[in-house]
Parts: sequence; structure tokens; C-alpha cells
Amino acid sequence: MVGKYNVITLCGSTKFKEDFIKQQKRLTLEGNIVISVGLFGHAGDNEVWTEGTKEMLDDMHKRKIDMADEIFVINKNGYIGNSTKSEIEYALKTGKKVNYMENIKQL
Repeated sequence: MVGKYNVITLCGSTKFKEDFIKQQKRLTLEGNIVISVGLFGHAGDNEVWTEGTKEMLDDMHKRKIDMADEIFVINKNGYIGNSTKSEIEYALKTGKKVNYMENIKQL
């Protein structure tokens, strides 16, 4: 496939690092441009927890959502934390489509 590619930003808890990698690969092979997180704070990237870094990364992730056509939520076992809820709300408010790895109950 050559042409216009859909841009998808991955959202979800960084404790699901393996799922981020798996979904990024799958979505890429389906012909999408995939934007992911830069660090996995809940999976060992301790730099996230230095002063001001988490706030910067949270803001940066909203800019990644701005760049995307849609978001894809990594909601393993139905888990959606507060940061991810905020990202979903932001995506919906800015008119982005929201897809989920697993079926969801109402937020």
C-alpha cells in the first residue's frame, strides 16, 4: 500500500510495555503511522520520575494526540488509569477517533 497513511497515537499505562510493542507492530503492518510513548515509567524507565519529567511527558503525549488521526488505547484486562482517561477525554474533545485493544465498559 502506498498513499495516505492513517496516524495513530498509542495511549495506555506504560506497565503494558509488551502490549505497546505488539500493537505498534500490528498497526504498522496494517499500513498506519504509529506514534508511541517515549519512555515506559511503569516498566523500568526511572527517568520518568525525576522532577518535572512526568508532567513534560504527559503534555508531550497530548501533542502526539494532536498529530494523530485517532488514538488506540492499550487497556489490558480493562485497565484504564487516570492519565489514560485524561488522554481519551482530550482525544474526544479534539475530535479524534478512539479505538481500544479490548472491549470496554463505559468510562
